[in-house]
Amino acid sequence: MSKGSNLPVDAQAVHVEIAWAAGAGVPDIDASALLLTEAGRVRDDGDFVFYNQPRHTSDAVTHLGKRNAVGAATDTIEVDLSLLEPGVDRVVLCASSDGGTFGQVPGLVLRLLDAGAGSEIARFDMAAATETAFIGGELYRRQGKWKFRAVGQGYASGLAGLATDFGITVEDPSPAAAASTTADGSTTVPGATTPPAAPAVPPVPPAAPATPLPPRPSVAHTASAPGPSAPPSVLSAVPSAAPRLAKGEERLPVDMRKRLSLRKEQVAVSLRQHGAAGVTARVVLVLDASGSMSFLYSKGVVADVVERMAAVAAQLDDDGEMQAWTFASNPARLPDLLLGELPEWLRLHVRVGEMSLFRRGRKKGLDPSQVDMREVGIQNEEQKVIAEVRSFVRHSPAAAPTLVLFFSDGGVYRNAEIERELREAVEEPIFWQFVGLGRANYGVLERFDTLPGRLVDNVGFFAVDDIGTVPDPELYDRLLSEFPQWITAAGRAGILRS
Repeated sequence: MSKGSNLPVDAQAVHVEIAWAAGAGVPDIDASALLLTEAGRVRDDGDFVFYNQPRHTSDAVTHLGKRNAVGAATDTIEVDLSLLEPGVDRVVLCASSDGGTFGQVPGLVLRLLDAGAGSEIARFDMAAATETAFIGGELYRRQGKWKFRAVGQGYASGLAGLATDFGITVEDPSPAAAASTTADGSTTVPGATTPPAAPAVPPVPPAAPATPLPPRPSVAHTASAPGPSAPPSVLSAVPSAAPRLAKGEERLPVDMRKRLSLRKEQVAVSLRQHGAAGVTARVVLVLDASGSMSFLYSKGVVADVVERMAAVAAQLDDDGEMQAWTFASNPARLPDLLLGELPEWLRLHVRVGEMSLFRRGRKKGLDPSQVDMREVGIQNEEQKVIAEVRSFVRHSPAAAPTLVLFFSDGGVYRNAEIERELREAVEEPIFWQFVGLGRANYGVLERFDTLPGRLVDNVGFFAVDDIGTVPDPELYDRLLSEFPQWITAAGRAGILRS
């Protein structure tokens, strides 16, 4: 499987096997699982299954443990999908490293196996760098059935950074500290026997028997109140990354301003977890307007995406604006999105093909700032808009790097042309983050992580079935997980200069 791809799972129970090539100097790997609600949060401590709490109380998820052979090792989680409670919407399949980073682990792979037949359902070869925690994949419900998605998302901040994404509070306790209650009412349980510099291993609830194992870096965690827009709990051991006040924000309607404030916090947390607190960037938005996108426009999905991306621009660029393009057969630059004008910008510019598409002449009633969508057409020609954005960056240099947020529902067929444009852009100060909106056939975009011969990896890609159901913390974390890695690599390669 490629990163971001998904497939249906028909087996009643599956084994999730993390495998790697063990040897001298290779860190040890521990598999774990988080059971999440629709809001993307754990319900309580019992929803974290790991080596020291190996069985969920529902018996649906079990840590089966490790197997070692000469030059090879595995750690396995079993998930019985038929036993998962109705409140569990996703099972996130994680791993943490002990004694080094995942970049030091050769042959890292996730295999999804039918627990009954033993046959392989999926294989996902994973690449990593400085991460000490990793989400390999996830099992998730979609229309009453289960699917598996290859995620491949790392955390340089370790298991603690990963845990906070899903409602777990991490403290940096002293040995003599007592249990305390946080402002949101959750309880933090420090570990009296753990050295002060390491987070404590959570105590095992009486209802969930566990076999004590040698200590690993772990977390003391509690569930925060779930909610679709609730920001992740704050790491008390890590300095806060406060959201920036963007220009024009105060002019937004109250409800939109509240959503924006929460989303900026979530963007800030995600950046901090990936070692990019305080980073700045120019944000460019690209929206697919091909014929197959009509449904997503008419249902308000694209407008919601734009509002959620405005929070990324507001946090990364205190000017509170994004440059924006729409494209199909041809690209067209839209007016800059100024944060204080977001409601009107959505009304005027989040548009797809018009009823008078094949009539002559300009459609009556267009605002002077609007693009005539008939000139944009209905086919997929991604390479044209990529070239136009590259030209804009060359002719409008900025002190900060450029992050391109590129949304498409697939139908990619100009693979050679797209690959050529993105390869030629490798030494430009641009990171291209592509997001698939659930159709099919993303072509070369899905393969870029594995394409050799590039100075740095300048392209990220993931796909979602229904972006409207993805909670903000998950969306921002997937959207921003590779950008900080590129900043580091591009700086070392001399592409970015301080």
